[in-house]
Amino acid sequence: MIFPEEFKTVGWAEGFPAGEKVYFLSRYLIRPVDGGYEIIAVTLSATGGMMREIVDTKVIAVPGEVEMYPGRVNLHDRTRLIRLAAESGKRATIFTGHDEHTTFVLDPDMEGLTIVHVYDVTPPRPHLADTLKELEAAGLFGELGVQFEWHIRDIAAIQADAYPCRAAGFTCTVDNDPLAGTERVAGCLTARQVLAECYGDAAFEFVNICPADSALAEPFIARCCRSERSGVGDHNGLYGAIVHWGATPKTIADAVFAMMEGWGK
Repeated sequence: MIFPEEFKTVGWAEGFPAGEKVYFLSRYLIRPVDGGYEIIAVTLSATGGMMREIVDTKVIAVPGEVEMYPGRVNLHDRTRLIRLAAESGKRATIFTGHDEHTTFVLDPDMEGLTIVHVYDVTPPRPHLADTLKELEAAGLFGELGVQFEWHIRDIAAIQADAYPCRAAGFTCTVDNDPLAGTERVAGCLTARQVLAECYGDAAFEFVNICPADSALAEPFIARCCRSERSGVGDHNGLYGAIVHWGATPKTIADAVFAMMEGWGK
């Protein structure tokens, strides 16, 4: 796969106002030709000013192999662009950014991306998963080469008698309703401790809903309401990151970058 790391290395070759010279950062040129576009890899002179002589060229994609993606996209959302290029059915797809910069993906390969497993629960809003989707769409993780795989558990499907809190809209919750002591409770260690303090040795049946305890693959990132568990490292034998239940977008992003740095080592 060829996917230029920076779109400043991709230029257009509709004309050559400076003769056989191009901007010194150019490594690829997109040239309109009969039937569409071709993509050319160029080698430039090691000497010169802002405009450099072309010393070698190689056509790496011809018109029948190239598609121009319609509309404007976020060029920093690299995972999405690779996916869109793979779906095009062409060897190469040219993309134009919202600021009119251009890049392309040649021979897209999703296998080159690291899968990061995301563990979260709903209802209410799966805060970690939704925040990651927003940050990914903004292009924040483009340089990491990651593909998120979502593991979002619907705790309503557990069919428990009581759930953690009324914020999720359940009719019977640990934080709001008196319990008999024999209920099937969807909760985590925190719910166990709360109920132990309120009901002593009552015979509750617990179903653990903690996302961090649900991790089955690495690298991963998960939510947990226990701040002492937050951090990057080995958790239950798997490498990943745990962030607090209401972590800020920056904290979540920092955790992903720190986790991927460690994973690379």
